[in-house]
Amino acid sequence: MSYFNFRGKSVYYETYGQGKPIVLLNGIMMSTVSWRTFKEVLSASNQLILVDFLDQGRSGKMEDTPYTQDIQVDTIKALIDELNLTKVNLVGISYGGAVALEFSVKYEEYVDKMVLFNTTAKTTQWLKDIGTAWNRSAGDPIDYYCTTIPVIYSPSFYNEKSQWMNDRKKFLIEKVFNQKPFMDCMARLTESADNHDVTQELHKIKIPTLIVSSENDYITPMPEQKRLHELISTSELVVLPSTGHASMYERPVLFVTLVLGFINMTQSEFEIV
Repeated sequence: MSYFNFRGKSVYYETYGQGKPIVLLNGIMMSTVSWRTFKEVLSASNQLILVDFLDQGRSGKMEDTPYTQDIQVDTIKALIDELNLTKVNLVGISYGGAVALEFSVKYEEYVDKMVLFNTTAKTTQWLKDIGTAWNRSAGDPIDYYCTTIPVIYSPSFYNEKSQWMNDRKKFLIEKVFNQKPFMDCMARLTESADNHDVTQELHKIKIPTLIVSSENDYITPMPEQKRLHELISTSELVVLPSTGHASMYERPVLFVTLVLGFINMTQSEFEIV
């Protein structure tokens, strides 16, 4: 559990284990705490690096400075420098996947492999209007919950895990979504993604990339990942059936299997006889 200084802001990160470095990049509502169930397995044979983006978790807040996702890209570069690493593997989901894409366009020489869950090449009008709805509902914790959380999950998971969802709903409404500092951070993070668009630059990416899509993703729908696959020539595409946007929670075994299998695979070609 450590901090480093970046442009006058503290950035919080955690490291576990040894081996090929895996940097996990958070979704927009997440923090390093969100990965606690995965820490042991992902660090058993790898160096696992967790980090809170600016305006997330225990990292510095950006209340005095307008920003875009570009600053998160440079935060990750500063983290890599802080740890004296020459190459890392980036694993990002949603907002974190968008940052991973932007990072790989700008700093590809620092990336060995990339795994993208529920990620899009650009913030479409669809996605931007979803973000606007989130921010407009932020004044009421129940409204914010009902606007943001149900659509993150597949209907089957949400209904089958009703007790877990109800416990989570109670916690978020009573402890999180009624905290103005947190909600202000969420608004800024959401707005920071408004101009995300690397569509015209994806052809530059030549690192091995695994793109994971979810059949029931209503935030970044499956055609967005298919488009990524078309534009990144070195990519593979996997589709998770009956799964929503929060794929790592709905399919934790598959999440771990895909991440570790892709990153730790040492052979890229096989002779079929």
